[in-house]
Amino acid sequence: MLLHSALTASTGSVFVEAFLDSLTDGLKMLPVLYLAYLLMELLEHHAGSKVDRILSGVGKAGPLIGAALGAIPQCGFSGAAAGLYSGGIITMGTLISVFISTSDEMLPVLLSGGAGTLVIAKLVLGKVACGILFGYLVDLIFRGHTHAHIEDLCRQDHCECEHENIFLSALKHTGKTMLVIFIVSLALNLVFDLGGAHLLQRLMLNVPVVSELITALLGLIPSCAVSVALSQLYLTKGIISTGALVSGLASNAGVGLLVLFRQNHNKKDNLRIIAVLYITGVLSGILLRAVLG
Repeated sequence: MLLHSALTASTGSVFVEAFLDSLTDGLKMLPVLYLAYLLMELLEHHAGSKVDRILSGVGKAGPLIGAALGAIPQCGFSGAAAGLYSGGIITMGTLISVFISTSDEMLPVLLSGGAGTLVIAKLVLGKVACGILFGYLVDLIFRGHTHAHIEDLCRQDHCECEHENIFLSALKHTGKTMLVIFIVSLALNLVFDLGGAHLLQRLMLNVPVVSELITALLGLIPSCAVSVALSQLYLTKGIISTGALVSGLASNAGVGLLVLFRQNHNKKDNLRIIAVLYITGVLSGILLRAVLG
């Protein structure tokens, strides 16, 4: 009885400590996180429609332009690319290049988490390079796509923040991201405090390719919460490597996959894109792990 009471008190103490640590860490990130989202909102409102128009007329330079534009942090760009692909405006390679290079949630989380600008620049440029490489490779393998008129596309609903006050929209994004960061941090703190850190690090860091396979699979979940969680895992005591982070972010297309399944009625084509995205995500992580370490 005494042992049970002691264990219960000890577990409760660990939870309270983990809760307070997670809350404190989250509050420290809050100001930078909000400013980062505010900047993203400004970019979205001033450059969003221009980016769509540029992408719709790129032709054979699609993967190059798509990967470069995908690195610009803005709401729903992967969804816009999926709409353009569904309407026959861009190729599969261009779509994949956008999906690989897009990682909106990574930037505010890493910035607010204290990651150096050099680290962030290497990650962004590395993902752009992988987007270009695999985009052209996909176009070589999967040739041919019918062209349609851009006026036929209905893409107005890709980003619900488009017509909203930018300060309020940035605040909403910050709140959602903070919630995910807090949950991930709490779970990680509990794992560390209860002695599970060694096993987790061995699985995710020391087993070749396994971490990339796992995170790329998680990345296929169409939610920004995945990129937030992966970025937090990368920041928190090195749970995942650079390669694992890149694999998860490269395969995480946010709303892109949801828009693709809603607008592209060729189910086999959609499943093919998911398979290609997963494989290129894994390969991107392995490649950048070798290059960046």
